[in-house]
Amino acid sequence: MALAFLNQSRSFDAARNAVRFVGHDGMFQVLFFIEVGALAKSDAALQRTEPSETRWLSSFDALRNSIQDVAHKAYSYRRRAFYTLTAADFR
Repeated sequence: MALAFLNQSRSFDAARNAVRFVGHDGMFQVLFFIEVGALAKSDAALQRTEPSETRWLSSFDALRNSIQDVAHKAYSYRRRAFYTLTAADFR
């Protein structure tokens, strides 16, 4: 099976300073975290404002397609139970 993002939910994980979202490969759930630094790098508006949980989640929503593309790429290299996407993943 291929990785799919069936559930559009996401949440802010303060302990990891990242946004958490979920993918599915058949019956297996795959957790993804995208560090706020990666969101800030990809969203110029975040670089000019005071970051907050609401802004991180809004940024994630605006960049969802490109984030999921990077998540697909990471998953295709090696299948694991969770991934942390960093600014280096978005070149």
